[in-house]
Amino acid sequence: MGRAVVIGATGQIGRVAVEALATDGWEVTAVSRGGGRDESWPDGVRTARADRADDSALAAAVGDGCDVLVDMVAYGPEHARQLTNLAGRVGSAVVVSSVSVYEDDKGRNFDTQEQPDGFPEYPVPLSEDQRTIAPGETSYSTRKAGLERELLAAADKLPATLLRAGAIHGPHCRTPRELYFVKRNLDGRRRRVLAYGGESRFHPASVHNIAELVRLAARKPGARVLNAVDPDAPTVAEIAVAVDAVMGVETESVLVDGPAPAETVGDTPWSVLHPVVCDMAAAERELGYRAVARYAETLPDTVAWIERQLAGRDWREAYPKMFQNYGDLFDYAAEDAWLRA
Repeated sequence: MGRAVVIGATGQIGRVAVEALATDGWEVTAVSRGGGRDESWPDGVRTARADRADDSALAAAVGDGCDVLVDMVAYGPEHARQLTNLAGRVGSAVVVSSVSVYEDDKGRNFDTQEQPDGFPEYPVPLSEDQRTIAPGETSYSTRKAGLERELLAAADKLPATLLRAGAIHGPHCRTPRELYFVKRNLDGRRRRVLAYGGESRFHPASVHNIAELVRLAARKPGARVLNAVDPDAPTVAEIAVAVDAVMGVETESVLVDGPAPAETVGDTPWSVLHPVVCDMAAAERELGYRAVARYAETLPDTVAWIERQLAGRDWREAYPKMFQNYGDLFDYAAEDAWLRA
């Protein structure tokens, strides 16, 4: 299949993508800051140490050239330019982006959802031709949009497949949304409050399905944007029940019409007013993609990983980015006060 270089190889998606490419017959060089390797990788996988910000180290990892460069951690237009500067030595690229680049027809997006009437309302299902947020330096979404624009503009030099991932799940995640229910169960909480009637849907994306898209895009280079999500988009209430089933517990869901009733009560990492459900028809049409995993099938591995990370540790120590992104997800005192009232 040729040579593949994977940047961010020891991250959540990278570990699985390296294995998928190597199994498919690629000669893989796995690039990470630590230069480590995953136990699942075949012996033939080579490793290289490089900091993403170090242009010379990244160029050295690419070496004389590769057929495909897979980038799990590209973020912002400067990373796009870093890739296009290697165009003479790279046949094509596969780059992970995010569904957060979308905005609705009224200009609402993930950055505006804290404003009055700021929740985006996307078509269901959401296809790749939906408008996107303006590139900029103000947020994760605007920087991902800048990454996309730079790469698409340079398609004549470096054809790149951009994968707009949904709510990524699987082991090794630094911000696992499933933590919200796993920790509650471990703490013996048998009632949970869910805003929006528990009907919020934020399309999940298994690392296995994203890796399959990487594998297929590597085989079929092109300049394209594709959604990268699972075949199913369960509601937050369905996710809660699925986590309970994996952990062998039963929990009552207290459903609230409308938004969270208090700042730290009922607002989960999936809570959205309007559904975010993506269309995968383009990937099926262009790459022959078929999902290799469903949400419930992969959940036991995710739950087990979170339990191991929490063992003997404060959740904010185990998952500092979750606390940074979502605040106090486990304000049981406030929850109990609201339930009593």
